[in-house]
Amino acid sequence: MEDEKNYWGRRLPAREWPNNLKAVAHTMPGMQEVSGQWICQRCQSKLDETNRLPQGAFYCRNCIQMGRVRSDEELYYLMQREFSPADTCRWSGQLNSDQEKIAQKLLDYSRKGKSCLVHAVTGAGKTEMLYPLLTDYFNRGRVVGLASPRIDVCRELYHRLQMAFSVSSCFLYAEGEDYRRSQLIVATIPQLFRFYQAFDLLIVDEVDAFPFDENMQLYVAVDQARKPNTPIHFLTATTTPLLERRMQRGELYRLTLAKRFHKNPLIIPRVFYWSGYQTNGRLSRKFLYHFKRQRETGFPLLIFLPLIQWGETFYLQLLRLYPKLRVAFVSSCSQYRKELVEDFRTGRIEILITTTILERGVTFPKVDVFVLEADHSLYTKSSLVQIAGRVGRSQERPNGLVYFFAQEQTRAIKQAIQEIKQMNKEAGF
Repeated sequence: MEDEKNYWGRRLPAREWPNNLKAVAHTMPGMQEVSGQWICQRCQSKLDETNRLPQGAFYCRNCIQMGRVRSDEELYYLMQREFSPADTCRWSGQLNSDQEKIAQKLLDYSRKGKSCLVHAVTGAGKTEMLYPLLTDYFNRGRVVGLASPRIDVCRELYHRLQMAFSVSSCFLYAEGEDYRRSQLIVATIPQLFRFYQAFDLLIVDEVDAFPFDENMQLYVAVDQARKPNTPIHFLTATTTPLLERRMQRGELYRLTLAKRFHKNPLIIPRVFYWSGYQTNGRLSRKFLYHFKRQRETGFPLLIFLPLIQWGETFYLQLLRLYPKLRVAFVSSCSQYRKELVEDFRTGRIEILITTTILERGVTFPKVDVFVLEADHSLYTKSSLVQIAGRVGRSQERPNGLVYFFAQEQTRAIKQAIQEIKQMNKEAGF
């Protein structure tokens, strides 16, 4: 018999729900008709005739990647139950005074069922500021979810939280492990469509990242996954118009931290103008000049390009010029993505060429960053702020290089630099 516990807090289409548990489950229609308009009960999308099947039933395309929902089928769910209270925290670190203030406010607001936006600069120690709150919930047997739009962010969060807390945990993403009932669930945001009123506390990290930013369907997934009247806390280094509107309406309370944990300023990017990373099929002289100077320092170097094809070409060109370099290229298509990132973190790779998949949620000690073709349309203000934020995160080296190579000054570049300067000003630098 299927273990019923693994379905507590879950909501799935009939074909994914075990037959031997259907008798004990609650059900709701897969879709609801309101004033002649069919609405998906899982993602709240409104459907039209293009969503009608030959036999007459409607289905939802917008959340179909999580299993098809139909108007003539039920969604099955079981209510979540709590865990036994226990002492769970094994983190021995300490928060500084600024972090402690944010952590205490998060506790206070959470106990009142109020949601917050934690607007903290990159490298402020957002994860550590969550530990007192998580300890409070875990110790009381409550179920906590942490979600992010980016799998790399989720992976790093999962490993850090596993080390910090002795609770059952599960990491969910498209090609990941099967779900098992856990007190801590780390997941990419689309995975939340499979939960219903499951979490006593839900935290969403990197809310400004694609595809979550301004995506109302994913906001629905987040909202339906938590228990009624329980808090959702959003974490970000750059806010979004949607979150700003929610704060103006009093739906979110802003908690701001403009200083990094080591209390040094954010690194302000320098812009170098050039004709492009290739000239007559060769790497730019301007890039090579700054590249050679950076390599003399011996610090690891993270090089961003906006397109996978450009990254692959650049990697081969650099390797031909410097065959003894320990260099690698990683993108969303890389087979050994996790291993390459770890090799760079531990120093087995000294230069890592990448796309925006590593713009956030990863920490590399003492790293420098070059952004090539920084004026490309794929680089937004938010992504450039996040990329710059990879530098200067460690106490051992709170400074470093952030170089933007561009053919022209774009609005995104200008806004990113202005925002970094403004956060430094607010921090008193």
